[in-house]
Amino acid sequence: MSPDKSAHASGIQFEPPDKLPVAVAFGLGLQLTALSISATVLITTIVMRAAGQSEAYLAWAVFAAVAIGGVSSMLQAARMGRLGMGHVLMMGSSGAFIAVCIEALKMGGTGTLAVLVVAAALFQFVIAERLSLFRQILTPTVSGTVLMLIPISVMSAIFNMLGDVPDDSPSHAAPLIAVVTVAIICGLILKTTGALRLWAPVIGIGAGAIAAAFFGVYDTARVAEASWVGIPAAKWPGLNLSFGSTFWTLVPGFMLAAMIGSIRTISSAVAVQRISWRRPRAIDFRAVQGAVSTDGLSNLLSGLLGTIPNTAYSTGASLAQLTGVAARAVGFAAGAIFLALAFLPKALDLLLAIPGPVLGAYLVVMMAMLFMIGVQMVMRDGLDYRKCLIVGVSFWIGLGFQSGMIFPEFVTGFAGGLLNNGMTAGGLVAILLTLFVKMTEPRARRLQMDLNLSNLPKFQAFLADFNKRSSGGEAMAKRLDVIGEEVLATLCQDGARDRRSPRRRLFAKARKDGRSVVLEIIAGRGESKNLQDQLAALSESIDEDQLERELSLRILRHLAASVRHQQYHETDIITVRIDPPKAFSSTLV
Repeated sequence: MSPDKSAHASGIQFEPPDKLPVAVAFGLGLQLTALSISATVLITTIVMRAAGQSEAYLAWAVFAAVAIGGVSSMLQAARMGRLGMGHVLMMGSSGAFIAVCIEALKMGGTGTLAVLVVAAALFQFVIAERLSLFRQILTPTVSGTVLMLIPISVMSAIFNMLGDVPDDSPSHAAPLIAVVTVAIICGLILKTTGALRLWAPVIGIGAGAIAAAFFGVYDTARVAEASWVGIPAAKWPGLNLSFGSTFWTLVPGFMLAAMIGSIRTISSAVAVQRISWRRPRAIDFRAVQGAVSTDGLSNLLSGLLGTIPNTAYSTGASLAQLTGVAARAVGFAAGAIFLALAFLPKALDLLLAIPGPVLGAYLVVMMAMLFMIGVQMVMRDGLDYRKCLIVGVSFWIGLGFQSGMIFPEFVTGFAGGLLNNGMTAGGLVAILLTLFVKMTEPRARRLQMDLNLSNLPKFQAFLADFNKRSSGGEAMAKRLDVIGEEVLATLCQDGARDRRSPRRRLFAKARKDGRSVVLEIIAGRGESKNLQDQLAALSESIDEDQLERELSLRILRHLAASVRHQQYHETDIITVRIDPPKAFSSTLV
């Protein structure tokens, strides 16, 4: 499949299934690897050294983290069964677990850390399997806020990298190296197209590295001394299955970190889907479930091998938006390079020797793009005063905790210092505020029945009764009646075509939201196409045959204010918003 020249405004030239030249795939894969592997090695090193672990165990933990990151990154690109999502989603060590992992190592040692990481992984499998049950709190508002806070949570580390040069370097070396890198990346992206745009980050990093070499900042001695091939001596810690007081003291912090890590993975998975297609598509939550399942699997491996947990990195979404390449081939290439580097110490050191000002400058661009992806996600979901408050309060509280400016005397020691991370603190606030809104909404009317057209009168009676109790008026009653019929008919189409399909149950809720009505229909998993995508694909000009096939969809598009279809492995959830009509119209197409 060749890229469509009439690309969507997103600028995507290569969609996930598109074939990609090998050189481009590995070039972009190398960029993702350089960033992800640096973060993985840095986070793992910070944890092990802060907890006073030996250099031998540090070497093993870094090797295991890099190898697991490579394998899980390829799994994310592959989408095999319920594992992976079929998009570029890099995996690597999770910063959300730094504080609790240090505490676990100090209090219980490597065996306790291992069993706590395994417990967190099992919790992530539960989240993935029942993601539809978490949809009320893991909303686009929450996910977008978390994405906006990720750059905040790493801001200090990135800006510190900008000045990370040897003490004997010229005072102007670091600023010039950073400026050269940023200027070339931004200049090429803003003013070029085609191949130059694709290679802009590589060219910028290369130019920054050359500038660093000119000032004597690039550490070539480190690369020369490293061996070509090898693995560290195995230092498997085993699992401490005593489940003593240390385990039970620390397990709540690990569960909380696992939830935050899952939110980050969900946010990254949603973000990469948002920008991976030329034409907007509904989010495939089955792919999101696959991403979280792979996150859980990578953490299970991390626990068994005695290293710190993984999470999804959002750099794939930023790189796709920068370069216009979202092909999953980049994910396979990046994962393969990642895995290979675990066994190639010299190549690993070649990447790790890239000076801090170069990587810091590149990350400034990437994190800026990631912040705006979070903003776009929140905006696409629609902003009312409630969502504005949730985003604003959560963001500023996250920033305050990250800066250590909000009651540090109380926060620093809580759950091993978990709230010192702005993404964690702000994400929790967003979740709590969202839960409060959900719990205080007007009580919804509910209905359960078999998903069958023979139950249409029962469904319409339920909607009529709801409209009567909510004083909706005759015009709204007619609109609800027609919308209910068309939604039910659309959901029943596949069952009518396939007599072997199992009996499906339908659970419906109707509630008022101001003057509008929100109808939520939860049905057992079917094989239907996404209703949201079908509505978006309706053409403006139609013939008689098309009209007959698409009549239900066109009626639904005409009468509903919005339709959102979330598809999970175990269920379909359709949310229809119906605004009060000024007058019931007979013009349907």
